[in-house]
Amino acid sequence: MKRMKWLWLFVLLGFLLAACTDDEAVVKKAVKEPVAAEADEPLKIGFAMDTLKEERWVKDRNLFRQAVESHGVRVEITAANGDDARQIAQAEEMIQKGIDLLVIVPHNAEATAAIVHKAHKAGIKVIAYDRLVKNAEIDLYVSFDNEKVGEIQAEAMLAKVPKGNYVFIGGAPTDNNAHLLKKGVFKVLQPAIDRGDIRIVYDQWTEDWAPENAFANMSEALETNGNRIDAVIAANDATAGGAVEALKVQGLDGEIPVAGQDAELAAVQRIVSGTQTMTVYKPIQTLSERVAALAVHLAKGNEFSAIDSINNGKSEVPSVLLEPVAVDEGNIRETVIADGFHTEADVYGGD
Repeated sequence: MKRMKWLWLFVLLGFLLAACTDDEAVVKKAVKEPVAAEADEPLKIGFAMDTLKEERWVKDRNLFRQAVESHGVRVEITAANGDDARQIAQAEEMIQKGIDLLVIVPHNAEATAAIVHKAHKAGIKVIAYDRLVKNAEIDLYVSFDNEKVGEIQAEAMLAKVPKGNYVFIGGAPTDNNAHLLKKGVFKVLQPAIDRGDIRIVYDQWTEDWAPENAFANMSEALETNGNRIDAVIAANDATAGGAVEALKVQGLDGEIPVAGQDAELAAVQRIVSGTQTMTVYKPIQTLSERVAALAVHLAKGNEFSAIDSINNGKSEVPSVLLEPVAVDEGNIRETVIADGFHTEADVYGGD
């Protein structure tokens, strides 16, 4: 009798161990085992993007398409270019066409909750790609640790400028990532602020992440502070570019440290030329492959248990958070070039 009890315990333990998988295991399995789609109705993933106006998002589109198709699955991709109504309409059309799963990069974190509701009503799961959708029952969120991105920026700037006047050029207030990044930045800066070592002399959001709006913000910061600025933290490389242009007008480009994120080619080139101090690299090939594998996994009707979660105002959203990487003039070759994100010729211009 005792032998039978032990036997059942071993069987139960085996089931529990088999059920305890993480996202890495799911991804590896999905990569190794392409989907065996039905002959007449292959799986189809919808990818509703916010914009293709920035270099970074064009890379995401191309990498995601390649990753999904490598699993033998079709993908339909749309881009709303910052238009909330258009993004909702594009997603609705894909839902009506009968996609098996929707991946969304929201322009407006709150407005796109309507898309999630419509998808779920049609029995379609939704993955938020890189940006979180607010106030909706999202099935999965996959991104980089955006609060960590802000921490990395602030740590790099404090190392460079431990005392002085700081400008913060935020991202779009409609993007939850912009809020997470700002939280990370000020988490690191606050002790220095409390000590009186640094002063935040300008802090403003940048509508639609537009470089021209960042230029206007930075110009205002310089004017109101009589050009007495010692460091600039910009929410991404597009806004950093706008800030650098405003500094250039005043003949200050290259003199005031500027931080960004995304490791866009123009930003990496600015680091080489000395007009931008650092950026934060988010290996989007890893992101696109991870989301593609998980999208296929869920579209096939499989379950997935994420290790992390983030509250989006509605619920604790199952989340997969990837690690960002600081990039400056000292590690360009070991990071973005080694990964094939940019070529050495493009970065250094053949030097």
